[in-house]
Amino acid sequence: METTFENSLAEKVEAALNKIRPYLVADGGNVEVIEITNDLVLRLQFVGACSSCSMSAMTFKAGIEETIRREVPEIARVEAVVA
Repeated sequence: METTFENSLAEKVEAALNKIRPYLVADGGNVEVIEITNDLVLRLQFVGACSSCSMSAMTFKAGIEETIRREVPEIARVEAVVA
């Protein structure tokens, strides 16, 4: 049962991120899910041009985090992981 919940949650997260990805990809970047922890913290990492973009913090807060909170309310917190 737990695996089904985890898969469903991961699918919801990916669906939400897919709404944002075209904008990231257009600028030469993207975002990857690193993990969803047991306490429902979503850890993401910017890749490509997004990893070094000076606007990535704004993109994270106003775009990614806002979309995840709206589309996947089960997620308690969203964190950006620096590589």
